[in-house]
Amino acid sequence: MNAFKTALLGTVLALTAACTQSVQAEDTLQPGDRAPLFEAPAWLAGEAFQFDMAAALSEGPVVLYFFPAANTPGCNLEAALFSQSIERFTGLGATVIGVTAGNTDQLQEFSADGATCAGRFAVAADTGARIAADYRAVSEGSEYSSRTSYAIRQDGTIAAVHSDRNPSRHVQAMLEGLEEAE
Repeated sequence: MNAFKTALLGTVLALTAACTQSVQAEDTLQPGDRAPLFEAPAWLAGEAFQFDMAAALSEGPVVLYFFPAANTPGCNLEAALFSQSIERFTGLGATVIGVTAGNTDQLQEFSADGATCAGRFAVAADTGARIAADYRAVSEGSEYSSRTSYAIRQDGTIAAVHSDRNPSRHVQAMLEGLEEAE
């Protein structure tokens, strides 16, 4: 029985590792594709405004990251990592925007919370995951966005995409995508 448990544990660990590997989903938008334009209600440091993708692109590249729901462990970690790296993004001329269909009633607080966004980048509400659908970033069988990030060039084309359940890999992937797009 001990050998069986050891073998089973090894299989479970291997499957877990495979499931958390970086994946560029085949159905996501791909580098070179045109990024859909959108407008959405958003918050920055607790202040409401209307995010306009066309206006953001007129100022430089945009990092658009979709996350499943505000105030959940993985999404809090991902927001904190983007917040901690915001100077690196702005140094590359990029605007960062997080978009979610989950817990949108909590985005005002989430945008200002020192443990998440810390008022350093905006988050937008995606009611019904319509924006996520346009970007092909909807979790299968749900109305929530998948954990998918896009680096978008100023000309509106996708420079890089990273779709991965692991929230800790998105910041580096988007920084590399922006650097390669220069």
